[in-house]
Amino acid sequence: MSPLNSTSINNASIVRPEFFVISGFAGIPHANYYYVFLSFVYAVSLLGNAFVMFMIYTDHRLHTPKYIVVFNLALSDLCGSTALVPQMLDTLLFKSHLISYTACLTHMFFVFWFLSVQSFILALLSYDRFVAICFPLRYNEIVTNKSMFVITTILWIFSGTATSIAVIFIDKISFCKSIVVNSFFCDHGAVQLLACDEHPPSAIINWTHPVTILWVPVFFITCTYVCIGRAIFKIADASERLKAMKTCTSHLILVSVFYLPICTTFAMGSAIELNAWIVNMSLTTVLPPMLNPIIYSLKTEEFTECIKKLYRRKKINFAVRNK
Repeated sequence: MSPLNSTSINNASIVRPEFFVISGFAGIPHANYYYVFLSFVYAVSLLGNAFVMFMIYTDHRLHTPKYIVVFNLALSDLCGSTALVPQMLDTLLFKSHLISYTACLTHMFFVFWFLSVQSFILALLSYDRFVAICFPLRYNEIVTNKSMFVITTILWIFSGTATSIAVIFIDKISFCKSIVVNSFFCDHGAVQLLACDEHPPSAIINWTHPVTILWVPVFFITCTYVCIGRAIFKIADASERLKAMKTCTSHLILVSVFYLPICTTFAMGSAIELNAWIVNMSLTTVLPPMLNPIIYSLKTEEFTECIKKLYRRKKINFAVRNK
């Protein structure tokens, strides 16, 4: 029985598969060991981001515009890991390579939605640092809890809408080349390559979507840090200059961890071998959600102080109970 079904839409026949086969890590030696690594990464991502969200929600000192954005970053990291990693673990552990057509498009939507939000949130954090350093006297006037809440809400809606359009265009093409998706998940680009048409409309989306969610935020972050750098070097006092630079450290590390590997992999394009591309892209998507809460816990003074306060409170409560 053929896995391809023909569906008539507006008097045009669209050929859709009943299911896709996710090639995953089938061609990669010792891929089973990757299961242990992914399990560790996923566990740390869940615990770390849940802890960051808990601290921001419960500690009033973190009810600031900056930490509203950090809360949304932790939420998108947690959701993104949950959308992606369990499916990868299922493929590795149970050799479950089949995924239904509908499930594939649903999976594609959620993975790219949360990935888009992560990218835009990092850009929003650079805006926060830009206003704080370039317009310090007007920071509380420009950057408010209300404005950050509105902007983050808009980013979630915009990311969801853009991703929905990309998935809808995939649903409008016919598939006849193969049902094997050469990726570790239902990647938009890999699925689009299976289309009967060499240049379907979704090919344009496949180009514009990464530009929108990746290169536009990178350009925005670069511009803000050029302005931040100029503002910092205008500060006469060396200690104040160093203090201003330190406030950007955690964000710059987050940006480097998220963008450098994925931008390098995309820039290499077809020059990189398929299995190497799969490993690189899987690492660039699963590691940032694990590292982000660790970086913020260790590199942000306000957050570190809140953790110390929580630890001291728990220690005192424990001592009181054991008297």
